[in-house]
Amino acid sequence: MSAPRVLVADTSMGNLRSVARALERAGAHVAVTDDPDALRAAPRLVVPGQGGFGECALAFSRGLGDAVREHIASGRPYLGICLGMQVLFEASAEAPGARGLGLFAGTVERLAAAPDPDDPRRRLKVPHMGWNEVEGRHPLLPEREWFYFVHSYACVPRDPALRVGETDYGQPICAAVARENVFACQFHPEKSQRAGARLLERFLERRWS
Repeated sequence: MSAPRVLVADTSMGNLRSVARALERAGAHVAVTDDPDALRAAPRLVVPGQGGFGECALAFSRGLGDAVREHIASGRPYLGICLGMQVLFEASAEAPGARGLGLFAGTVERLAAAPDPDDPRRRLKVPHMGWNEVEGRHPLLPEREWFYFVHSYACVPRDPALRVGETDYGQPICAAVARENVFACQFHPEKSQRAGARLLERFLERRWS
């Protein structure tokens, strides 16, 4: 059986090669490209990203955004990681005036510096960097597993049914969203060791049609 083909969208927003290598270890044949025609026709599309929402929104305001919309509308699988999740929404407090793809109703809000549950005299640091347990409600996610996060902002979907992964960092955080052929996560599978590898394997194995 041939390896499943995956295209990784080159948004010039960091960690592309680490995501590509993680997908290759999971068994995929991977290409990294910023060609809109290739992305819209990709058998499976992965959109990673590290950095600011404004820069990501600018990248998607051109042909790349239309290509992603058309890919998702086709019913072929989409995996968004970090900014690849946030850009699915309408806007972010990180970059007022910048527009996301608007495929999901909702916004991206800054994490509050919540009290540390282990020491209420202190507040949890923002950005949130490290391992957190995720409670999953989707075939790509186990019921409970630890994943690695690096973020200062989190998605707030208007439709609670989109939320298929939850974590807690002094406050409830939407860790993953899904609808039909779209799955996106705030955490980084490529940094999450075996748990992340298994999620990528499930993304490749899952029958999406």
